[in-house]
Amino acid sequence: MARLTRSLIALLERFRPGIAAKLPDYGLTAAAYVAVLALWQLVATSGWVKPFILPSPAATFAVLGSPTYRWLDNTLVTATEIFAGYAIAVVIGVTLALLFSWFRTMRALFFSLFVTLSMIPKVALGPLLIVWFGYGIATNILFACFIAFFPILITTARGLQESEPELLDLVRALKGTRWQIFVKIQFPSALPFIFSAMKVGAILAVAGALVGEFIASSRGLGYLMIQVQSTLDTAAMFMAIILLTVVGVALFGIVVGLERLLIVKDARAEAAWV
Repeated sequence: MARLTRSLIALLERFRPGIAAKLPDYGLTAAAYVAVLALWQLVATSGWVKPFILPSPAATFAVLGSPTYRWLDNTLVTATEIFAGYAIAVVIGVTLALLFSWFRTMRALFFSLFVTLSMIPKVALGPLLIVWFGYGIATNILFACFIAFFPILITTARGLQESEPELLDLVRALKGTRWQIFVKIQFPSALPFIFSAMKVGAILAVAGALVGEFIASSRGLGYLMIQVQSTLDTAAMFMAIILLTVVGVALFGIVVGLERLLIVKDARAEAAWV
C-alpha cells in the first residue's frame, strides 16, 4: 500500500509539478470538512437540539429528492443571477477603471462620486429597484452587479496606477502609444489587483443575488428559503444554503483558475491560500 501511494504521488508530480507537495494540505482540508459533517451529525442526533432547529446532514440531503422544491430550476435561476451580475460588474468596473487611468479629468469628475455611491447600504436601494425595474431575474442580476461592481472598480483603478513611473516615462520617451503602455505595462502590473478585486466581487455577487431574491423574486434559492421559513422546514433551508455555497465556490474557483493561468505564482495576491 505504501509503495502504491508513493507511486501515485510520483505520477502526480510528473504531470503537475508541485501538486504532490500540496497533497498533505489537501488532505487536511478534506479532513476539516469531514470533521464538520461529523460534528453536525453528532449534535443533530444527540437530542440536544430539536430537529426543526438543526436537522441532521442525512435529513438535509434527503430533501434533494423531493420535487416540491424544484431544486434544479431554483438553483439555475440563482446561478444565472450571480454569474450574469458578476460578469456585467467585471466588464463595466474594469472598463471604467481603464478610462479613469487614461483621462484624468474623467477620474476627477466621477471617481469620488463612485466611492460615495459605494457607501450607500445596498439593501436600502431594494424598494427603489423594485419600483424602477419590477420583480424578476433582471432586478436580481442588477442587485448582484451593483454590490460586486464597486470593489472591482476601486481596486482595479488603484492597480492601474501602481505601474513604475520611471518605466512609463521611458516608454513614453520611446514614442510608445497609450495602448502599448496599457497592454505592455499597466495591465500586466494591475492583474494581481484586478484578480484580488474579482475574488471579493465574486463573494459579493452571491450576497447580492440572495438579497435580491429575498426582496424581489418569485424564483430562486433565496425565494425558496423565504417560502419554507413559514413551515420551519430547516432541512430545505440548509439545503438551499449548501447549493448557494456550491454556486459561489464554482464562481470563485473559475476566478482562481484564470488567475493561475494569467499570473505567475509570486505575483498573485493572497497566494498563500488560493
